[in-house]
Amino acid sequence: MKAVAVPERDDARALTVVMHTAFFVLLSASLARYLARHADGPHTPWVIALSVLLAVLYVLGPALGTRPTPRRLTWLGLVVDGWALLVVLAPSFAWCAVPLFYTGLRTLPARAAIPLVALLTALAVAAQLSLAGWPDPNLLLAPPAVAAVATTVFVVMQRQAGRQDALIDDLVRTRRTLAATERREGTLAERERLAREIHDTLAQGLSSQRMLLQAADRLWETAPGTARDHVRTAAAIAERSLAEARRFVHDLTPADLAEGGGLLQALHAVAERETTAALTVRVHAEGSLPRPLPAPVESALLRIAQGALANVREHAAAGTATLTLTCLDDQIVLDVTDDGRGFDPGTAAARTAASCGAAERRGHGLPAIRARLRQLGGTLTLESAPGEGTALSAAIPLEPR
Repeated sequence: MKAVAVPERDDARALTVVMHTAFFVLLSASLARYLARHADGPHTPWVIALSVLLAVLYVLGPALGTRPTPRRLTWLGLVVDGWALLVVLAPSFAWCAVPLFYTGLRTLPARAAIPLVALLTALAVAAQLSLAGWPDPNLLLAPPAVAAVATTVFVVMQRQAGRQDALIDDLVRTRRTLAATERREGTLAERERLAREIHDTLAQGLSSQRMLLQAADRLWETAPGTARDHVRTAAAIAERSLAEARRFVHDLTPADLAEGGGLLQALHAVAERETTAALTVRVHAEGSLPRPLPAPVESALLRIAQGALANVREHAAAGTATLTLTCLDDQIVLDVTDDGRGFDPGTAAARTAASCGAAERRGHGLPAIRARLRQLGGTLTLESAPGEGTALSAAIPLEPR
């Protein structure tokens, strides 16, 4: 906006300075010509007085602005009347009409300014013809032609400036709208990302703690040793959840990855925490793992593993789950399989199960996994059948090695 508006203001200011200077130059030249030829004439005092008055009035013009306010219109009328009276007394002052064209066009709308220009032109032509003493075709036709060209150029420039101002306003509004939209979309995306992070870590940790504490409460009288083990496990999960919460405050990097052991070690840590008396989680790696993997890829795969294992723990009733990390030339694949109850992906009930049941009502689960993969250009494959377990495969493309 500034790159366009500032030059426009500079051009308008320069044109105004030129026209004002031209007016005073023409006024002085006309007065000097009159005095050189008619110094002893009867109208000389009036011509001098009107010239000084016209100069003073013209100087006051810039202080009144350019809008057609009542004060500005009164000023314009006085200037035109003073000039017309001067032209009647001394026809050589007719050349001052050219700067007055500009003044009238700047002050009045085009519908009123064009008749004023025509009137000023007619007075100038009449004055020059009376000064010449005969109907000179050049004096008869040249002033109207000059006035027509000057008026046309000025009106066209004003219209172009108006269209350009409107375009600039539209561009500014559009840019502000786009900026507001981007901020809003960025806020929503950040909220969604934080929601996924919390679901895959803190919410799952709290769910595990609740299950362990409920089991401990049931066994507290009959099997106090086992109940204490459940409480200790819940305390360990709480400690890990606290570490994740602190990690959110710092940089949102998963705590298991922040320890510096890489993705495979982080998967082993997740598998160890998820392994219970009812569920055994194993980790396998195939292929040569590139070091280091891009941080967003490591973080996404670890969160996907955590989310998938949470689904297995809460919904699959499985005894065994396996995390398999496969490194290919152009992609890295994480497979999560279990031997649980499975489901039929073609039924509405299966779609509910595939969306993690209660997790779907919270807006996460598999939708969160899909969202993570979509951000990285990855794909998700889900295979299951009633009684045959479930296999989830998440593939993320890598740069060619």
